[in-house]
Amino acid sequence: MKYSFLILIFSFSLNSIFSQETSQNNTKSTTTYYLIRHSEKDLSNPTNSNPDISEKGQERAEKWAELFQNINFDAIYSTDYNRTKQTAEPTSIHNELTTIIYDLKNFDFDKFKTETKNKTVLIVGHSNTIPVFANKFINEEIYEQIEEKNYSNLYIINISNNKISHNLFKID
Repeated sequence: MKYSFLILIFSFSLNSIFSQETSQNNTKSTTTYYLIRHSEKDLSNPTNSNPDISEKGQERAEKWAELFQNINFDAIYSTDYNRTKQTAEPTSIHNELTTIIYDLKNFDFDKFKTETKNKTVLIVGHSNTIPVFANKFINEEIYEQIEEKNYSNLYIINISNNKISHNLFKID
């Protein structure tokens, strides 16, 4: 819970900092990306290539939604796997949004950045894709693939007037 409080304080701080980055017509000029890996998956059937999230994974998905409760997302993206969609679902419900499915094989990163400019977006992905997204948003190779047993990374990236800030938090 203390982590939730810290993230909320951080989020509010960012909002107040970047609220100064609005134009005179009150249009938002900051893009914020929240990136998370899917929650713990059910490993009871090793042959299942598309498992659901486990009970612990469902608890984590609810925890993400609680953590994000004061963030008004414009869009929520997920790959078309049970575990990513189920991780995104509680936050999508809270924001009254339909989760948008993205296809990693046909993903146009530049088009995505253009379509999400000046929006607040949650992206749910995988241990090998979320760091790639983060690195592309910040135009640097900083973040490495997430370890298999790590489901707690939260990447927050803000882009405002070509200024980029980014942080990685561990939310257990």
